[in-house]
Amino acid sequence: MTFDPRHKSRTLLDGPDRAPARAMLKAIGFKDEDLARPLVGVAHCWIEVMPCNFNHRTLAERVKAGIRAAGGTPIEYNTIAISDGVAMGTEGMKTSLVSREVVADSIELVARGHLFDALVAISGCDKTIPGTVMALTRLNIPGLMLYSGSTEFGEYEGRHLTIQDVFEAVGAFNASKMSAEELCAIEGHACPGAGACGGQFTANTMSTAFEMIGISPMGWNGVPAVDAGKEDVAFECGRLVMEVLRRGVTPKAILTRKAFLNAIAGVMATGGSTNAVLHLLAVAKAAGVKLSLGDFDRISRKIPLLADLKPWGRFTAPDMHRAGGMTVVAKRLLDAGLLHADELTVTGKTIGEEARGARETPRQEVIRPLKRPLKPTGGMVILKGNLAPEGCVAKVAGHERMLHRGPARVFNREEDTFTAVKSGKIKAGDVIVIRYEGPKGGPGMREMLGVTGALAGAGLLDSVALMTDGRFSGATHGLMVGHIAPEAAVGGPIAALRNGDIVVLDIKKRRLDVELSAAEFKRRLRKWKPPAPRYKSGVMAKYARTVSSASEGAVTD
Repeated sequence: MTFDPRHKSRTLLDGPDRAPARAMLKAIGFKDEDLARPLVGVAHCWIEVMPCNFNHRTLAERVKAGIRAAGGTPIEYNTIAISDGVAMGTEGMKTSLVSREVVADSIELVARGHLFDALVAISGCDKTIPGTVMALTRLNIPGLMLYSGSTEFGEYEGRHLTIQDVFEAVGAFNASKMSAEELCAIEGHACPGAGACGGQFTANTMSTAFEMIGISPMGWNGVPAVDAGKEDVAFECGRLVMEVLRRGVTPKAILTRKAFLNAIAGVMATGGSTNAVLHLLAVAKAAGVKLSLGDFDRISRKIPLLADLKPWGRFTAPDMHRAGGMTVVAKRLLDAGLLHADELTVTGKTIGEEARGARETPRQEVIRPLKRPLKPTGGMVILKGNLAPEGCVAKVAGHERMLHRGPARVFNREEDTFTAVKSGKIKAGDVIVIRYEGPKGGPGMREMLGVTGALAGAGLLDSVALMTDGRFSGATHGLMVGHIAPEAAVGGPIAALRNGDIVVLDIKKRRLDVELSAAEFKRRLRKWKPPAPRYKSGVMAKYARTVSSASEGAVTD
């Protein structure tokens, strides 16, 4: 049976009873012939507070042109975004993860309210990427996601820079290892123009994950933001969504369990951000697919680390695109028998077919051959233990420390930790504990890049460990453990920690423990009282009341 390309919009626009709706649309320039075609939403996240999404209006125009050329009527709309790089280290950063839910909710509401037949969602900065895919999945109308692209690296005195270098320069300046003039120069050169952060931080991690999952066309997300080919890709997305609509292929036909496992494999092979755990769990929830923390650890154990990417490696996302992009990584996994090759993608091809078409740049150094991986296993692991009964996430790409035992230095908010690092109060061997920063406790689960950048700048990354019920930027490296669940705000074991308690992080055993007896733990937790809510009204209070555990993706539905 042929799929009706106007499967939604006929109800909105056809027949005498719908004359008022047509009249409203004609008031803004639509003609009868426009309203007789499929209505295709073009949702984007343009906002004048960051480079990550700054090209969305331009890309939206090209997507719309592609939709018109293929016989559809595009309708553009936009949602919000929060800049992690701008808000980092302040109270404003608590809004970042909350924004993922708002992005998803608002895109869903507009498309559902106006009965769009299909949807192209343009994403940019970190939370907009999973947020757009969550919306596509909830709506389950034919559609795709286009990532607006990474920025190119900045340059200063022969060094290739990303925003990571600025955060670490702040730490070096505070430790009297860098002059104010050099800090200012790095600040002025690190971000050369439009596009999301250039390393395999959260934005590029999720961009590549959704190419692997199949909801973004393979190779198209990787085209950098300022590359002349990005507008061509946007036009082709407009044409492609009309093909997807005529075929009647919906997101839930693409977002299968095996597709999610392919996405996790891609994250592990590229040393991606720990935020991928939160976001893939959240999208899986929207898709009705069973996915757990255990899946991430199981896949990490068998996937080699292949891509030599910042924050811990040498290269940036545009470098990887020029090397052949995520298609080459998929081909490596296919050759190793580690890819579910028969999963459908939005192009109509399977992921295996896409991988077989990989074009690798001769003599490229970004993506290692299977015989010479950077590591034999993936870039992150899942730990459990008496401090994290539900689990937590540790990134292991870029360092070799598998064991750390040391005294806890406990802080109840990120700012106090940053001050302690800045004033030289953190010593080699310490285990820094930052709590009450989880989904409910923050609320909003801030990233800790200000602190981890300060540690790097102070030369402490190789001698301390950090654990938190908050989360980390994809630009973070070192022995860092995040997403500890249950979080402190709900009485998780991390709430019982005190200064001087001996904490043990054992990566090989996948354990995070404190050397306390069960009886002492119970005694301390019996005396514990939850802190008063930081927000008593508004969006932050509503989020704190409804958000789930980090081990379930920190979702609100």
